[in-house]
Amino acid sequence: MSEDGEGLDDWEAAMAEQAEAEAGESDGGDPQDDIDAIMNEQAAGAGATDDAQPAEFDELQEDAPISQAEKKKLDTILDIPVTISMEVGRSEISIRNLLQLNQGSVVELDRVAGEPLDVLVNGTLIAHGEVVVINDKFGIRLTDVISQVERIKKLR
Repeated sequence: MSEDGEGLDDWEAAMAEQAEAEAGESDGGDPQDDIDAIMNEQAAGAGATDDAQPAEFDELQEDAPISQAEKKKLDTILDIPVTISMEVGRSEISIRNLLQLNQGSVVELDRVAGEPLDVLVNGTLIAHGEVVVINDKFGIRLTDVISQVERIKKLR
């Protein structure tokens, strides 16, 4: 017979398999039984491979030693002035609405009241914090800061 005949046999077998599966679903059986059976099969199969070996990983060091050249570069970088800003929230508006803003206009932001502010250095998020008032001036108490290692990685 031609390849079309074999394709039809495969098609018929697939349709029969699907019909059996649908009949099995409609028998009112507990789906949890099916899940348990699959989990048991996987657990039995997992123990069958005795040649599996545990992986060995090197310890990660946050305080990895740095060379003198890197220290000199870092000292130079530490003296560079940066702009730090606190972002209360953001909003997107059309230019038409932007031009209509005047004194007393209210712009809705994407943050809920009481949600932490973003602390940005040169536009890069480094921390979250909450607003405080110190001697009649606003300040920010940092509540979540990106680790020093991550901040240095962003500089490189």
